[in-house]
Parts: sequence; C-alpha cells; structure tokens
Amino acid sequence: MRPKLQILSAELIERILREAFTILMDPGVRVGSPAVIELLQRADIPVRDGIAHIPADIAQMCLDSAPREFWLYNRQGEPAVHYGGDDVHFDPGSCCVQILDPETQQVRPSLTEDLVRMVQVTEVLPQFAAQSTAMVCGDQPSEIGDLYRLYVVLKNSSKPIVTGSFSAEGLPAMIDLLAADAGGHDHLRQKPRSIFDVCPSPPLNWSEFGAHNLLDLARAGVPAEIVSMPLAGGAAPVTLAGSIAQHAAECLAGITIHQLAADGAPIVWGGAPAIFDMRTGTTPMGAIETVMLNMGCAEIGKHLGLPTHGYMVATDSKLVDAQAGAESARSAILGALTGINMISGAGMIDFLACHSIEKLVIDAESISSAQRLLAGIEPRGETLALAAFAEAGLSGEFLKLKETRALFRKEQHIPSDVIDRASRTDLPATDIFIRARARVDELLREYRPPDLSGSLLDKFDGILASTARKSI
Repeated sequence: MRPKLQILSAELIERILREAFTILMDPGVRVGSPAVIELLQRADIPVRDGIAHIPADIAQMCLDSAPREFWLYNRQGEPAVHYGGDDVHFDPGSCCVQILDPETQQVRPSLTEDLVRMVQVTEVLPQFAAQSTAMVCGDQPSEIGDLYRLYVVLKNSSKPIVTGSFSAEGLPAMIDLLAADAGGHDHLRQKPRSIFDVCPSPPLNWSEFGAHNLLDLARAGVPAEIVSMPLAGGAAPVTLAGSIAQHAAECLAGITIHQLAADGAPIVWGGAPAIFDMRTGTTPMGAIETVMLNMGCAEIGKHLGLPTHGYMVATDSKLVDAQAGAESARSAILGALTGINMISGAGMIDFLACHSIEKLVIDAESISSAQRLLAGIEPRGETLALAAFAEAGLSGEFLKLKETRALFRKEQHIPSDVIDRASRTDLPATDIFIRARARVDELLREYRPPDLSGSLLDKFDGILASTARKSI
C-alpha cells in the first residue's frame, strides 16, 4: 500500500466548499480587467463596481469543464510530469531576487550566472521533475525579466518548466518563446512543456494582469497554475479552516474566469498559503501551520478531482542550517504524503526571498526520502523471511545472501555524500554546507547542455531582442 495522509475530515471539506461558493456571491470577488469583466457579464455574472458576484451554478459548471489531469512534456516530446491523481513531483522555488553566495554565505542580488548554475544543477538532479524560472536576474532590465528568465532556462534545460509572468504585456512573448521551442503554437498546445503560475491578490482580488493572464493562457492552451496566497490572520481569516475557505473561493473564481475563456483548458488548483506571525510580523513559510494550510488547500482540490500544487520545502532561516533542514524536510514529506502533484519551493530560504543552490542539493536528499516513503513497504518473493532463514539459519549472515545483493538497492535509498553516514574517523567532521558545495561542483561537472540548433537559438534571440526593443 502507498502511505497517505489526510488533514481534513469529509464534513469539514463540505463546510469549506459551501462557504467558498457562498463567498463567490457575497462579498464577491474583485476583478480588475475590462476584458474579464466583459467575459463575466456575457456569462450573466453580475459585476458591480469592479466586484463580480459569481452564482454557484456557473462556478460549478466551469469547475466541471476543467480537466482532471494533463501532462507536461520535455523537449524531446516525452511525457514527464503528470498533473492529476496522487502523483507527486518537485521543482525549485521561483522568482527569488537574492542568492546566498556560497563563498561568503552573505546574501547578494541574484545574477544571470547564478540562474544558469541553478538550472544546470537542477537538470542533473533526478529528484526534480521540472525546472523553474528560479531567480530574477539583477543584471538584466526588469522590463524583460520574466521573458529573460525563461530564455535562460530554455537554453540550458530539456525538462518541463514552471514559470510565470508578472505582467499581462509580458506573457505573449513568453508563449512565443515556448512555441518556438516546441515547433509552433499548435505543437505547444498539444504537448505543453511549461505551466504558468498565476496569482490572485488576497483577499479575493483577481487583478488586471493576473486575470488577463488566465484568459491568454486558456486561449493559448498553455496550462495555468493558480497560486492563491491567503495569509492567515493578515490577509485572510486567522483560522486555518477560514483561510482554506478563502483559498477555495479565490481558486473557484480563477477557474470560472479561465474556463469561460476556453472550456477544457488545463488548470491547476494551487497555492502558497501561509500564516501571519503575530510576534514578528513575518510570513513564515517553514511554520507547521503553513504546511498544514498547503495540505488542507490541496485536499480541497483533490476532493474536487483537480490537479494540485503547493509551496513547501522552504525555510525562514537566513542560513543553510539545522532550522533550514528541519523545516524543509518535514514539509517535503508531509506534502508528498498528501499527494500534491507539484511541490514548489526547494532551495529557498528567508521567506522565499533568497535561493541557495547548496540548499537545493540538500533538499534533493529530503525529497528522495519522501519519494522512498511513498514507495511504501512491499513483499518481494514468495516468502517474507522464511526463505532467508532457510538459507542463513541462525548464523545471522544475511549479508552473504544472494537475495541481499539483489534487493538492497530496491529496499534502501542510497543518498549522496551530502548525507554523512560514514563512521567517525580521526579526521575532522565536515559541515553539511561544505558537503553540499562539493556536491554542487560535482553536478556541474556532470551537466551536459541540450543540443540546440543554431536556427532555434536565433529564434530565441530574436524574440528576446524584439521584446527588449518594444519594452525598454
């Protein structure tokens, strides 16, 4: 059997959904895009003073039209990430503006070279099924920042990509870049390689660029991932159940907008909920209550039969230390046990503001443990222990058995040298950050760039240059 964890009762799930559907009508949801307002009004959804009052039957109709599963594909056109059911995948966190410098362990603005290194490390690590546009490149113009990050990932990776656009104007060029990589817009629709995070603003506000991105993604057939961010006690009700209800209302509103634009377009019930720490005024992503919010929000999506996403495997520590390991490892395991389809956040420290490539490789070990846990305990062979005892008797020499040699790699996950399992010697013990730095160097040596044609690279460069001329 596969181990599984559920945090909400069936009764509480129904209560949360009842209140979420009620919230859609009263107080309603703020919408900022004229195109979205027109779309809603054509569907007989009243919009007064920029607030949409969405009837439950229309929201349910749109919910019913959303796909229950879909795939993201790699550059070779092979299915690589399955959104749906209880399949679990991980990708690094997105959009950090800083990096923890491995030499000084001081925070500094992230640069193109940092994003390239992170993409190359992620490409080699099997624990990550997808890349992300992980860092804002401070050495590039902000007007093309979203497009540039995607450009860097496409040039250095063949994995699927979790990305996003912080403006409605920037999205079309990003879709064009993906279409160039796929061989055309029709090919991109048939085999999407990327999914776009789209975020409402809490509470209950689908801003002009967020709502408009939902329209454009739906019509392009490119998957959208709603990342609702209720802040319990700050920008959402203080109770975890109340914040989950707000999350559900924001997601239902987003799905309504999205499916009215193109019914059947792929969309994900996702989020990055958190609590508001009343003592410090911060948004702790490593708090157990934040993990519980992610679990509960995903359970609502799973109850509705939708693909799911959560933001976990992050820490609020400012260094890669014991706090970072504890917070990130427990959320990786709890998210996996919940069956969240895509878990973002690995590598992140300091409330999602900063990345550490060394933490990313440590998080990869925690993810491996979570993946081993999901595999469960299963019988192998005709007997469990009888055959082994028949051969070894009471000698205890199981290490000599053929069965041991044949099965130990299936039964045990063997971690990299990042995890210290060696016996103590006379040599000084090393800190995990030092071991992680060595692992990063090892992975960079293993990395091999994708084989991209000159014509494809010219298309990439042309789209970037054309967008820069229009934007800067």
